[in-house]
Amino acid sequence: MDIAGDGELIELEEAGARVLVLGGARRQPAADAVLRGLIAEVSGVPADDVELVHACGVCGARHGRVGIPYPLTASGASWFADIAVSGDATVAAVATRHPLGVGMETATLDSGEVIDEAAFHASERAALAELDPARRALVRATLWARKTALLRAVGHTDFIEPSRLALSIPGDDGGAGRIVRSVPEFGSVWQQVRFHDIAVPGNRAASVAVIG
Repeated sequence: MDIAGDGELIELEEAGARVLVLGGARRQPAADAVLRGLIAEVSGVPADDVELVHACGVCGARHGRVGIPYPLTASGASWFADIAVSGDATVAAVATRHPLGVGMETATLDSGEVIDEAAFHASERAALAELDPARRALVRATLWARKTALLRAVGHTDFIEPSRLALSIPGDDGGAGRIVRSVPEFGSVWQQVRFHDIAVPGNRAASVAVIG
């Protein structure tokens, strides 16, 4: 696919990542085709030659970010890549130096108290309660997109309840979020995580989590 003509290519220079945003088309290309096209664009190899593996390298289950056996980077290391799809919107990201994950979530006015308690830290719920309903929906969706992206970037790990993690509040952190309360399972890596929120079409929020 011609990603230059089909979507918006965004450079996250501080993260060493490139992000492709597609949206609005009646018929979206398949996720694997989008990811192959993006990797082909940044690596210079034909899209048909790009190999994708949707299996965890530890347990073999289909979770976490996508594996890229080929091509390799100029240094001989593997590319880091991930993709998220929501309705007619697609966000894909690739990087050479740092693990990353992509999350996307639809904004809803009320997701339900039980869901919010399972998804968000008490400090996050308190911050959401102070917002007007219209802004609250998008901030909630952005927080959830960030957490989804982080868990995909981390990949294989013991199950971590999202409500144990507290993130900076979107809109108050300039779109480059961070973890403010972590869990022991993450060790010191949480200090290296940054969330880069991506504008997407429709009533949605998207974020790319980069570790390092």
